[in-house]
Amino acid sequence: MAVIFLTDSPAKLLAEFDSRIKQTELKGKITTWERDSDGDYTHKADDWKNKAWFKTVKGSDRLTFNIIAPKDKVIETVVYGYYHGHLVETFLNHFDSMFSNASASAGCTSADRCGIK
Repeated sequence: MAVIFLTDSPAKLLAEFDSRIKQTELKGKITTWERDSDGDYTHKADDWKNKAWFKTVKGSDRLTFNIIAPKDKVIETVVYGYYHGHLVETFLNHFDSMFSNASASAGCTSADRCGIK
């Protein structure tokens, strides 16, 4: 399950997330997430940067963020919790009118890539 936002417009919600990350005006800008050259998202804070990434999947009624571990590493529970919690917080603060429900799985799912154990 990862993080799922139920929405009528998954492509629009993702485009707005990207737009807020790229915008230059500080008001409304998302300063804590960045998109890499593969199109995945990581947290920008020094303590959390590149500890994991999110890959997105657009469904007909949802936008899903699946977590990806760094190469040859396993995602630690604290990293999993921080990334999922902060992503939901970011969307609640910036896009609360664009989705009806957000949910996060308690642990890695088959669609996530949490690393080798």
